[in-house]
Amino acid sequence: MSTIAELEVPAAEFALSSTFDAIPDAEFEVERVVAYDRDKLLPFVWITAPESGHDALDDALRSDSSVEGIELLTDLGDEWLYRMDWTQAIDLVVHLLHEEHATVLTAFGERDRWVLRILFPDRDSLSRSYDFCEDAGLSIDVTSIYELDDRRRGQFGLTADQLESLITASEHGYYEVPRGATLQEVAAELDISHQALSERLRRGHGRLVQNALVIGTEGRDVLR
Repeated sequence: MSTIAELEVPAAEFALSSTFDAIPDAEFEVERVVAYDRDKLLPFVWITAPESGHDALDDALRSDSSVEGIELLTDLGDEWLYRMDWTQAIDLVVHLLHEEHATVLTAFGERDRWVLRILFPDRDSLSRSYDFCEDAGLSIDVTSIYELDDRRRGQFGLTADQLESLITASEHGYYEVPRGATLQEVAAELDISHQALSERLRRGHGRLVQNALVIGTEGRDVLR
């Protein structure tokens, strides 16, 4: 069964480490990453640096030894989209993409770390990647692991009850303005108390925020 894991990697052991040092307030969000050979990655990266500003950020990127071929694609004033070649400190991602046929769902960098959310073909490929990092002397912290099931609820870390409750509430208009159904009416549809439904929705909303929006939150399971 496919497995999603969240991995933390020190910025010093990954691409853009000197940019992290030069622009400590910068935040990086990878939009898409392509490995077009074993020596280079081609990521599209959204970057913000509210205190340092764009000029300082651009200078830091262009002097970063892990990066080549930088191109600014979009300038939104306080957020910038770059296309760049990563050529150093990319062994982990190259291994994931080439050897394990994994998919990088999200990658987010801030302060002193990168957080990667990876879809692995199975649990064994995750274990092999962990072993690869140990053998290569790379630091890696697996903060969250969960399996995808045939209803895809695992993609967001939801329980079956939470998924059913969220879908039922949405189908009955609970999230519409004005509401198409009350909490009590949705609970009656599910044949549970409104207190139980409220708890399911609250926990489900929390898992959705953590796994769809917040990267780097502490997970439930660890690999070892």
